[in-house]
Amino acid sequence: MHWLLTTFLVLLVLKMLAELALGMLNRSSVKAHAGKMPEVFQGVMDEKTYKKATNYTLAKNAFSAVECVYGSALLALIVLSGFLPWSFNLLSSWFGSALWAQAMVLFLIGIVLSLPSLPFEWWSQFGIEAQFGFNKSTCSLWLMDKVKGLFLGLALGFPLLWLLLFFFQKNPHTWWLWAFGAIMVFQLLVLLLYPRLILPLFNKLTPLPEGELRDRLLALGARTGFKASSIHVMDGSKRSTHSNAFFTGFGRFRRIVLFDTLIDQLDPVELEAVLAHEIGHYKRGHVPKMLLLSACSLLCGLIIIAWLMNEAWFFTGFGFPEDLGAARFVPALIVFSLLSGLVSFWLSPLFNHLSRKHEYEADAFAKDVMGSGDALISSLRKMYEKNLSNLTPHPLFSAFYYSHPTLLERETALRKE
Repeated sequence: MHWLLTTFLVLLVLKMLAELALGMLNRSSVKAHAGKMPEVFQGVMDEKTYKKATNYTLAKNAFSAVECVYGSALLALIVLSGFLPWSFNLLSSWFGSALWAQAMVLFLIGIVLSLPSLPFEWWSQFGIEAQFGFNKSTCSLWLMDKVKGLFLGLALGFPLLWLLLFFFQKNPHTWWLWAFGAIMVFQLLVLLLYPRLILPLFNKLTPLPEGELRDRLLALGARTGFKASSIHVMDGSKRSTHSNAFFTGFGRFRRIVLFDTLIDQLDPVELEAVLAHEIGHYKRGHVPKMLLLSACSLLCGLIIIAWLMNEAWFFTGFGFPEDLGAARFVPALIVFSLLSGLVSFWLSPLFNHLSRKHEYEADAFAKDVMGSGDALISSLRKMYEKNLSNLTPHPLFSAFYYSHPTLLERETALRKE
């Protein structure tokens, strides 16, 4: 067996074992507090709801373990069976070597690799979420979302893939630099188009009606210097009873979006505190900071791919021929995506640490704007209750999987003078 393939399998097994171990730690932490809700959380939810939240967490934990083993075993089978070079050769023989053809080959292989996860996505929605009263979606809506996502991926992803292949063909030594610029422009365009063209494909957005809530939110925007083109309510309830709020876009295209479920769950003062938190992300420059981090990660990835493309072992290790010539771009992206996913998992705590730092800063901003942290604490408690969120995650599990601090951590920070 080629050493690269052996390395891949070792990394795959290590990642699987780590995920299973983290899940077991989280399960133990939750079950240790399952009998009675810790005193510190009194008032967040009643004992009946706490028991339901515990069962919900344990159900998701067991589901994730099965999905992890299934996904790892299937990925190992796909790689060891030679499916990747076989499918690449087959599709290339059908479509040819033109730029659009190679872009289509990569797009189709990506679709095929995503198919095995569909049963788990289905069961997550119509099994676990339905069991605990969250699911409001229908089979037809779920399927329509998948079809829309497929065509949206084709409309946005295919031209970008074609452009990357074009850069590689015309500038084989500096293509990665051109690709970096193109992808960054693409990301900015998506940010610009998302609130007006992409989001409405999946959800109905209606302007927030006149009233106390609208007046409060507009006044909040005025006194914080946050100007949004509009405040919209999104019909998140047609898929789930989970709640959220966010702002999207930038400049004059920026929109504030509130889930209808959130409006039903919180009072106007609490919603104002939630929006103050979201504005805090904007005022503290978190979006450009994350874009800069994304740009650095992208540039490093492209430089690594450009180097690996010149190494024969990078292709032969996964069964691809070493004399691919100009056609090596697609196999290189496939192999790199498989390997990078195994490596990036171990970097999750670092990225989550940065994300949690931003959440603390946004909470502090909201506290200053509102005069105290009471309204935000009240809103967080209600959202934890309504979403049956885990109150007692294991610290290591939280480090790997939580982009936000836990409720206790956020409350502690907000109550500090």
